[in-house]
Amino acid sequence: MKIGFVGLGRMGGRMARHLISAGHQVRVYDMRPEAIAPMVALGAEAASSPADAARGADLAFTSLPGPADVMDAVMGEGGIAAGLPKGAVFADLSTVSPETSRELHETLLKQGINALDCPVSGGTKGAAAGNLCIMVGGDKEAFDRARPALDLIGDPQKVLYCGPAGAGTVCKIVNNLIGMSVRVVLAEAFTMGVKAGVSPSTIFEAVAKSSGDTAAMRQWKGGLLERNFEPGFALELAAKDVRLATDLARRMRLPMALSNYVDQQFIEALERGWGGEDSVAVVKLQEERAGVEIDDSL
Repeated sequence: MKIGFVGLGRMGGRMARHLISAGHQVRVYDMRPEAIAPMVALGAEAASSPADAARGADLAFTSLPGPADVMDAVMGEGGIAAGLPKGAVFADLSTVSPETSRELHETLLKQGINALDCPVSGGTKGAAAGNLCIMVGGDKEAFDRARPALDLIGDPQKVLYCGPAGAGTVCKIVNNLIGMSVRVVLAEAFTMGVKAGVSPSTIFEAVAKSSGDTAAMRQWKGGLLERNFEPGFALELAAKDVRLATDLARRMRLPMALSNYVDQQFIEALERGWGGEDSVAVVKLQEERAGVEIDDSL
């Protein structure tokens, strides 16, 4: 399969490697030449623009930070829409707004191109292992055509068709709102337990074997409990996703009191300069308020 891939950051670079390793003809583009070179060394071809990456492709992917980046890469000057041939499939692996996904679907369909929203979940570890969850919205026929490539990026058991255009994006926004909200609750619960005299690892083990167990907490084992804030999923991206959720709720006039509180926590964490750290760094706000750190070494 001829594949174009635009966006070779923490997630995109890791996902593109699986497509290259599987023997597909992959043309890659990123604004940073240093991100392209390792892909070329693996067997990819370098492209000079998103349009060039998509030229002659059966399938084109984007993996970019947010809605504006995706729209520019697809519809801007030298964008994917200018290079991708009629009959091809475009698949966006980014997390954007449902409106962005639907606009891309409608616009590209006029050119005879099917668009899929394919946001992924699993962070950099999942991208490296090729076992991401992929939530897909768009035409089922286009999903079936893209499925072999998606199965290389994600766990085939977790590559999910969610419905028409925008459905995958909605599912991803719901997922990330839950995950980021749980981080804020965990911060309050753990600081309470630590201040009451119990070690973080003991609390972790007790909760992990009880009804309070969550996937978000399990990500702390090699992160917060070891004071390791190296980004698996950067806080700046988490903040963007929470805001996508609260913005969507506002457009539907849906009250979301707890979610808006979570939104404000991530905004404050961004203002502290923690955007490049892992999303778990949001708990540092509660640690300051509580006067304790969730740290066994103390």
